[in-house]
Amino acid sequence: MSCQYFPWQRGNDRFRAMRTIEQTTQEILELATKHFKAAPGSLKAEDDFYKKLGIDSLQALEMLSRLENHFHIELPDYEVQGVSNFKTLAERVHSRL
Repeated sequence: MSCQYFPWQRGNDRFRAMRTIEQTTQEILELATKHFKAAPGSLKAEDDFYKKLGIDSLQALEMLSRLENHFHIELPDYEVQGVSNFKTLAERVHSRL
């Protein structure tokens, strides 16, 4: 998925101006699919990523770090503590864009 933006916009403005929560969710699913080598289309927004991907907390932290880098945001620990599904994760990411 590509995100077109106006060249004079900087940083997160390009995401905020054009991105919906559905797009953010889909992009997170695509990134997780690629990173964890899951079958395309196998991940859904409601999935518990620990169970669906078979990952531990260290791998989840790695995924969060990759998402922060990808979206150019910082997710405070208190915002992601207890989050285990892609939908809630996408909501937290989207709120920081």
